[in-house]
Amino acid sequence: MIAFRIKEFVTYAGIGIIFFFCVQLHAQHTTIINATLDTSCHEITIQQEFKYNNTSKDTLEVLYFNDWANAYSSKKTALAKRFAEEYKKSLHLAKSSERGFSTILNAKDSKGNSLANKHTKSKDILLFMLNKPLAPDSTITLNIKYKVQLPPNKYTTFGFNDKGDYYLKDWYLTPATYNGKWNLYSNKNLEDLQTDIITTKLYFTTSKDLFLTTNLNKTNEYTVNSNRTTVIDGSNRTSAEIILSKEKRFITHVTPDLTVETDFTSQKYEEIYQGISINKVTKFIKENLGDFPHEKLLVSELDYKKNPLYGINQLPSFIVPYSEEFNYELKFLKTTLYNILYESIHLNPRKEKWITDAIVNYLMIAYVDEFYNGQKLLGKFSKIWGVRSFEISKYDFNDQYALLSMLTARKNLDQPLIASNDSLIKFNQQIANGYKSGLGLAYLSEYIGYDKVKNSIKDFYKNYNQKNVTTKDFEHILKKSTDTDIDWFFDEFIATNDKIDFKIKKIIKSEDSLQVVVKNKTSANLPVSLFGLKKDSVISKYWITDITGEKTITIPRNDEDKFVLNYDKKIPEYNQRDNWKSLKGFLASNKKLRLQFFKDAENPYYNQIFYNPEIRFNAYDGLTPSIKLHNSTLLDKPFTFSIAPAYATKENSLVGSGNFSIRDFKKNKNLFLSTYSLSYSTFHFQENSRYTKITPSFGLSWRPKNLRSNRSQSFLMRYVNVFRDFDENLVLDTEIEPDYSVLNARFRDTNNGLINYLSWFIDAQYAGNFSKLSFDLEYRKLFQNNRQLNVRFFAGKFISKSTDSNYFSFALDRPTDYLFDYAYLGRSASSGIYSQQIIIAEGGFKSKLENPFANDWLATTNVSTNIYRWIEAYGDAGYLKNSGSSARFVYDAGIRLNLVTDYFELFFPMYSNNGWEVSQPNYGEKIRFIVTLSPKSLTGLFTRKWF
Repeated sequence: MIAFRIKEFVTYAGIGIIFFFCVQLHAQHTTIINATLDTSCHEITIQQEFKYNNTSKDTLEVLYFNDWANAYSSKKTALAKRFAEEYKKSLHLAKSSERGFSTILNAKDSKGNSLANKHTKSKDILLFMLNKPLAPDSTITLNIKYKVQLPPNKYTTFGFNDKGDYYLKDWYLTPATYNGKWNLYSNKNLEDLQTDIITTKLYFTTSKDLFLTTNLNKTNEYTVNSNRTTVIDGSNRTSAEIILSKEKRFITHVTPDLTVETDFTSQKYEEIYQGISINKVTKFIKENLGDFPHEKLLVSELDYKKNPLYGINQLPSFIVPYSEEFNYELKFLKTTLYNILYESIHLNPRKEKWITDAIVNYLMIAYVDEFYNGQKLLGKFSKIWGVRSFEISKYDFNDQYALLSMLTARKNLDQPLIASNDSLIKFNQQIANGYKSGLGLAYLSEYIGYDKVKNSIKDFYKNYNQKNVTTKDFEHILKKSTDTDIDWFFDEFIATNDKIDFKIKKIIKSEDSLQVVVKNKTSANLPVSLFGLKKDSVISKYWITDITGEKTITIPRNDEDKFVLNYDKKIPEYNQRDNWKSLKGFLASNKKLRLQFFKDAENPYYNQIFYNPEIRFNAYDGLTPSIKLHNSTLLDKPFTFSIAPAYATKENSLVGSGNFSIRDFKKNKNLFLSTYSLSYSTFHFQENSRYTKITPSFGLSWRPKNLRSNRSQSFLMRYVNVFRDFDENLVLDTEIEPDYSVLNARFRDTNNGLINYLSWFIDAQYAGNFSKLSFDLEYRKLFQNNRQLNVRFFAGKFISKSTDSNYFSFALDRPTDYLFDYAYLGRSASSGIYSQQIIIAEGGFKSKLENPFANDWLATTNVSTNIYRWIEAYGDAGYLKNSGSSARFVYDAGIRLNLVTDYFELFFPMYSNNGWEVSQPNYGEKIRFIVTLSPKSLTGLFTRKWF
């Protein structure tokens, strides 16, 4: 067997020499790889010969290679840090046996001299120090022997699964690009490896019971005993992708336009129709893009799952709002387009990903327009009674591009399309920026002509196929197609995140013409379309350019009864609510009021007010069903209000809340938001006892320039006015504090990281009969051994106090909450289940100690650490002091079940100043709990990773 393998290797090495000689003039680098996968330990042994051709003008003393498989090797790699930023701790918590890594066994040059090498700080970039500098237009051959330990695919799609299948991408050493400087990009699970163009010869050996599929060409295959070796080659490629599976899943579709190897399937869509759909998609791609330069294209379900059709992929598999044909074709189209561009257009995917996104999403928009014109975003759901009345049900499928690209813009989280791929927040990286770039080409095609953009894309693909590409190349092709100035597209739409927002200020009518005054509400100088409508039918269209401030255009007067800016919504405009003017008089220009059930998409031609049922609960009001009236749509607004009158079933009376808020966003500034609000609430805090709270407030919010940072800062100034009505039969007059108002200022600084969490605030309060200061700090640390430490410190001091009541005092375990901020289920309860609810504030103690209030000062520390998974040990200690007495030392300790931090926790006191609590009577009443019932708070658990 060994002799046979040597003979085979010599034979193929000879073929490789001829192969390299033939392609040397056409490929920048060449490599021969002999790889053997040991399925028993998921390890690949690799012998790689790499001929590096220095095509730069510089002499190189070192070479850098991408070693992306080593990104799984520790908790400190860029990949692990990226996961932590997105609140995924799977890689951080992985055992050593569950990690992937590479081990360099030896590296030599063509003369057999050893090459010094080391991983850079990022761990997934490998540095080779050359024994002799490599001059321009010179080559050097590296012979590298190494092993790659594959990780399980629970972190990313890369690696192996529990069925014995393998997905290998960016699994061997590839050269980093050099263009006057090295582009060294770490693996951050962004599918944006940049490597030089390579011609590859690969001999891949593994168990013969595995079926191998690759994006390159299989030229030979032979079996020796239980192993099979597959010979693979590819010219002018960047990587060899390999999929190994126990079953033969991939089918080759030979269409007139493209040969596709795919495992795309649908149980509800017959195979013959799948083939017809593939033919349909490949024909569209050929007509709108051009010829694929390689023999075949690999399109896998794994590739789709990495970049799915968002919206569809979030639904359960049994809920399919679209036809099987549409669903199959859109999935296949998106994956095919991305794979074609990745395989043939070699741009910098980290810095210029927007080009790929723009072409893919633009062609997807065009595909739906051509074959599925009228397809609704909600699909068949848009026809269901109760749903069809919603504005969102009227949206066409392609309207989602403007809707989702605007989602982060309305949150002031949008980022320029040219921003580095690894600097984008997750929602922008995976959805919003891609949609905006595709919408941008659609916008441009409306402005200069559909055919010009279509032909420019084809020319770009034809002229730069299998070449290194930059934005300048794409810009050159587009500008060559038209005499119209389109600098705005690259200088503003692509390069900035300036908002697009126009309004029709007024229309001056004369006998035969109209003067339309259009105002540009931002600094973005882009063209805007103006439509003339008669009974909602378009009868005229104009483009208005160079609008800085205001611009007046004169147009002929026809039969229009209304003018609308951006009527077809091709422009991703920030606010379309002021885009229209009626010619029927002042009253006709006023928007009509529309009352709608539940939150919906915006309709710019109506003043929308939504109503939806809500239900709350507390011990005194009981269940409080309400009808909430509000103006919040799917996209955030600068001004929002909500009014929620409710009925307290237990008190048989009306309660409820309301809020009016104005948010003023600042673009590209650390101080990014100012908020002005007025809130009102009235509920019962005790049987037949009501509180009413009215609070005007002003807030400022800061964030770092790096939007991926989890750090935030805020300042809040508010004036809390509390009015209370008591049931005189339930309380003594001496316990009643008069109505009061508190001026409260708080500065908070939070870094909400998964590995390191740090949050602190300083709080100042001033009222007629007291003033006080407090400081609260919370720190969490997830250590390398997977142990978590939680530390909280609180200190509070009264500056002045002229009341003997403990109502405003600091509390060890259960603050009185005189500002009515906390979500107590039974805020006045002193016994029973409601009294066992705990909100970690002020002292943060879990045991109920005697004399728990401090009217002078209080300082406590709360500590907990995990014993096993979510089972933790906690301990609290501190001092409290009351006026006229000495400071008193207090402590407690017990077990904490940290099921969902801050949302659902249980505390079992063990020992405290009360003694050994477990053996004391009525221990069940000592158990404390944290519970969060607010849907908005719970939703934050799932949305925080996106924004």
